[in-house]
Order: sequence, then structure tokens, then C-alpha cells
Amino acid sequence: MRKSRFTEAQIIGMIKEQEADMATAEVCRKHGLSPASFYKLKAKYGGMELSDAKRLKQLEDENAKLKRLLGKA
Repeated sequence: MRKSRFTEAQIIGMIKEQEADMATAEVCRKHGLSPASFYKLKAKYGGMELSDAKRLKQLEDENAKLKRLLGKA
């Protein structure tokens, strides 16, 4: 899977900018991503704080590690 160009903190910052009455098109232009990508990230990270996003990343990493272990067994 391709690594994201943006960190969780940057993504959450973009979402907060858009929620603070900045136009979605303006946020996308400012950060150089398509509106489709923005809405995909918003669906995943919307409503989260930075600590929540870090915990989600930890759980995803742990889950991937466990799946690799089970796949080799």
C-alpha cells in the first residue's frame, strides 16, 4: 500500500480548516489534493483528534502484523 503524502496531523488540520468555513475547493488547492481524495480522508479521519488518529494508526499496524503472522502459520 502506498504511503500517504500527509501525516495524520496534516490531514486533521485540513479537515479543521474546511470545517472552519473555508471552501473545500480552496483547502484542496492550498494543499494540492483532489476533492475526491479530501472527502476520502475526511470519511476516515473526520471527527477525530490527533490522539485518536495516532491510536488508529497503532491498531492498523498491529492488525497488519497479526495478519502476516496468521498467513505464515
